[in-house]
Amino acid sequence: MPKVVLVTGASSGLGQSIAEFLAQKNYKVYGTSRKPKQSEINGVIFKALDVRSDSSVKHCIDEIEAESKKIDVLINNAGVGITGPLEEIPIDEAQSHFDTNFFGPIRVINAVLPSMRKQNNGMIINITSIAAHMGLPFRGMYSASKGALARLTESYRMELKPFHIKIMNLAPGDFATNIAQGRYHSPLKKNSAYYNNYKTSLDLMDEDVDKGENPIKLAQKVYSLIEKNNPKVNYASGAFLQCFSVTLKRILPEKLFEKILLKHYKL
Repeated sequence: MPKVVLVTGASSGLGQSIAEFLAQKNYKVYGTSRKPKQSEINGVIFKALDVRSDSSVKHCIDEIEAESKKIDVLINNAGVGITGPLEEIPIDEAQSHFDTNFFGPIRVINAVLPSMRKQNNGMIINITSIAAHMGLPFRGMYSASKGALARLTESYRMELKPFHIKIMNLAPGDFATNIAQGRYHSPLKKNSAYYNNYKTSLDLMDEDVDKGENPIKLAQKVYSLIEKNNPKVNYASGAFLQCFSVTLKRILPEKLFEKILLKHYKL
C-alpha cells in the first residue's frame, strides 16, 4: 500500500514540483489549493484548503482520512512572501502574513497528529527558508515568520518523539518560481526614508529568484528525506553559497556576518 502524502500549496511553484515528483515515485499524493481548478492534475489529487481557516483545515484532513484511512507524510509548503521596511509594513498585513506562514502550518500539523499518533508513525516536513536562519533587510517579516516556524519544529520534534512521528525543517534558498508575483510588497514610496535602499533590495530579490535553482532539486531533496529512517532537525537546499550562509552565520562574529549581508544587498 503506497504512502499517503499531503502537500499544502501544491498548485504552483515549489509545492507543485514536490507533489508531482512524489506522484511519479508512486506515492498517493494529495495537493491543496484554496480554489483547485481540477480534482486531479498530473497524478496529484487536489483538495480545497485555506490554512488560515480552522474549519477548512479540518474539512480537508477529514476528507483525506475518510478516503485513504491515513496520512503518512505532511509537507507544509503553503506560504506567502512579504517585503518592505519593517517601519512601513502595516500591522494587519504582518498579522495576515503570520496567519499563513506560521499559524497555518500549526493548524495543519495539529489536524494530522491524532491519526499519526494512532498509527504510531508519521513524518512532517516544514518548508521554511534560508531566510529563517537570519534577519534579512526588507524581508524581516518573512525571516521572522519562517524563523518562528523553524523553532516551533524543534519543540514539536521533542514532544512527538514518543509517538514515532518525525518532524524536520527544510530550508530552500532561491528557486526559479513565481513566488515574487504573490508577495505582499509594502509600497515603494518616493518620500520614504528607505526608498533608495528598498528599491535596490527589491531589484536584487527579483534577480535572485530569476537566477534561482530548478525546483525539481527541492522535490528530489524532499523525496530523499521521506526515505530517511532517522532524519536530522534541519536541512537546506539551494545554491551552495546560500546554504553555506547558514554555517557562516553560526561560526562568524556577528558584526562580520552583518557586514557580508550589507555588502550583498548593496546597503
